[in-house]
Amino acid sequence: MNTIPLFEGELVRLAPPDPDRDAEVESRWTHDAEYLRLLAPEPARPLSPGHIKKRHEMAEKEGDKAHHQVHFTIRARADDRLLGFIRVEYIEWAHGAAMVQMGIGDPHERGHGFGGEALQLVLRYAFDELNLHRLMAITSDYNPGAVRFFERAGFAVEARQRQALQRDGRRWDALIMGLLRPEWDAKRKEGGRQ
Repeated sequence: MNTIPLFEGELVRLAPPDPDRDAEVESRWTHDAEYLRLLAPEPARPLSPGHIKKRHEMAEKEGDKAHHQVHFTIRARADDRLLGFIRVEYIEWAHGAAMVQMGIGDPHERGHGFGGEALQLVLRYAFDELNLHRLMAITSDYNPGAVRFFERAGFAVEARQRQALQRDGRRWDALIMGLLRPEWDAKRKEGGRQ
C-alpha cells in the first residue's frame, strides 16, 4: 500500500513552531507592512524576536488548554527554511467546524506553490484526520489574491460584511469564505488525489 505522508508534500513540510529557531525570521516579517496588511485587518505592528517567542508560548498554553487550535510552520523541503505558517483555529468540535489562516512571510517566496501545497496538506489533515465538516477563511476585497487563492482550493464566498474594514482611506468588504468536506472530496477526486 502506498501511503501519502500526512505533513509533507513535494515542496513543503508542515512542522510544529520552533520559536527559538524561528523568532528572528518571524520578527522580520512583522516589519513588512504589506505582509501584515494582507494577513489581517489589525494595524501593522513590528515585533521583536522576544515578543514573537512570548506570543508562541501564549498560543501553546491556550491551544493546550482548550484544544481549539493547531499551529504549523511551513518549511521548504529543499533546505528546511521557514516560509510561513498555517493554522486551524477556533475549532468547534461539536459542529465539526474551524477556521484556517495562513501566510507566506517573504514576498520572494510567494507565488511558487508553497502556500497552495501547504493549504492542501492542512485541508487533508482537517477533513481526514480531525474529521471536520467545514472550514472557513476570512479575507477582504482589498486582497483579491487571497480570494483567488482560496477559490482555487474550492472555497466559496459565503458572506460579505459590507464596508466592514477601513484601509487606504476607504471602506472595504470583509469576506467569509467556506469549504465543506463533500466539496473538498469532490474536488480531490476530480483532481485524481485520493
